Amino acid sequence: MKKTALLILTIFILFSSCSTAKVTRIDSNTQTDLSGYWNDKDVKIVCESLINDCLSSQRVDQALKAMGKKIPVVIVGSFRNESSEHIDTAIISSIMETTIFNTGKMDFVASGPARDALRAERQDQQVNASEKTAAALAKETGANFMLLGTVRTIIDRADNKSVRTYFVSAELTNIETNQRMWMGQNTEIKKIVVRAKNKL
Repeated sequence: MKKTALLILTIFILFSSCSTAKVTRIDSNTQTDLSGYWNDKDVKIVCESLINDCLSSQRVDQALKAMGKKIPVVIVGSFRNESSEHIDTAIISSIMETTIFNTGKMDFVASGPARDALRAERQDQQVNASEKTAAALAKETGANFMLLGTVRTIIDRADNKSVRTYFVSAELTNIETNQRMWMGQNTEIKKIVVRAKNKL
């Protein structure tokens, strides 16, 4: 009987310890590198670099001046992840879009799922909303430029040590002419990761 009670108590303690987690809040500016993979600090470094490069580009400045008082309209295309790990590139494109938009130098139009949802809503209004309040079809603002990008990695590995180098590129292309207005690349993110050696 005592052995059974002791066994039940032991199982209860084990399950209790497994089901709890310790969570500590930290400042959002604190650099954390637990795994050596892509993280929030890397996103911040890359986005700041690419945005500054884009907005200080002479070609971009010339294109803005050529448009006179008209603010150029940009649509965000795909930011492809061609790296060896899972990277949510939507975060990169979203930060770039928001920051550039807030400068007032460029306007952005909806793309991807947001654009599809808006088009579906407009179509639905043609049937279900009053004629006075229904949004008109074929009134979208056409974009002048498209923002595209990629993330790639190079991994150099020997024994339990590896070096991960990230190459993040972005470009702004004229939709009508396919002429690239700006191209930028960030290669600042480079990490040495040392794993514990397996003990035989």
